[in-house]
Amino acid sequence: MSLATLVGVGAALATTLAFVPQFFSLGRRGNTELSPWMLAIYLAGQALWLTHGLMIGSKPLIGANAASFILVSAVAIRRHMTGRARSRERLRIAIDMDEVMADALAEHLRRYNSAYGASVTAADLRGLHLEDWVPPAQREAVEAMYDASFFAALPVMQDCEEVVRDLAERHDVIVVTAAMDVPCSFDAKFQWLQRHFPFIPASNIVFCGDKGIVEADYLIDDRARHFARFTGSPLLFSAPHNATETRYPRVNSWREVRDYFAARENERETVRTHSRRLEDRKTAVPEC
Repeated sequence: MSLATLVGVGAALATTLAFVPQFFSLGRRGNTELSPWMLAIYLAGQALWLTHGLMIGSKPLIGANAASFILVSAVAIRRHMTGRARSRERLRIAIDMDEVMADALAEHLRRYNSAYGASVTAADLRGLHLEDWVPPAQREAVEAMYDASFFAALPVMQDCEEVVRDLAERHDVIVVTAAMDVPCSFDAKFQWLQRHFPFIPASNIVFCGDKGIVEADYLIDDRARHFARFTGSPLLFSAPHNATETRYPRVNSWREVRDYFAARENERETVRTHSRRLEDRKTAVPEC
């Protein structure tokens, strides 16, 4: 065997074996991040090499590229099947930040009471925002309290970090915050999320004005106005200002959020089990 042939066979083997770890990683981690274009182009290249080998009668080219074409095709098929299974299992859950993940109201009340020597509590604001409750002469100053420093040290809602982390392990969690209402808050909100929820990637943090642009299965939000153009299922997170809202399903705490999605998952599992039983009955061979 000539040196050129050895080099060709070695290159073909390297190209072929490079896909073996990828093939098995699909099953272990549910990874579907392979580019479909990369796979399509690579398969086209392998098909051309195989054709070339057949045309010149080169057995090393024919054997190596035939094996590679079969293996890459298997990877492509498994990617497709894994992606479909994952899309059926995982939900896309969009979550608001202020007064859902972060206790913005507590900080707003603290600043207002400190500035005006008042003693307003959350219970006083049933059906109202603080800006609506204060005297008109104080309204502009109260709204100005939403500066960059306001969002830097907000406390996390009780049980929020634990529940969101659990949801993120089983579903695709997206933080959707209407930062356009307070443009100076972008950096502070991002830093706050990175500090308290480092497991949520930056690519899953959306700053927007209209949450109807977000495609998700669920939106957890304290402001009902964000549900108007949202195409998924709304879930109203209780806050004093939305106490009189009755149009949407409601959760009063993050423990209730956990229970809500646990119930949804149980329902989905029941449906899957029922479907499997129906399929088993259809394929069962009747006894003679």
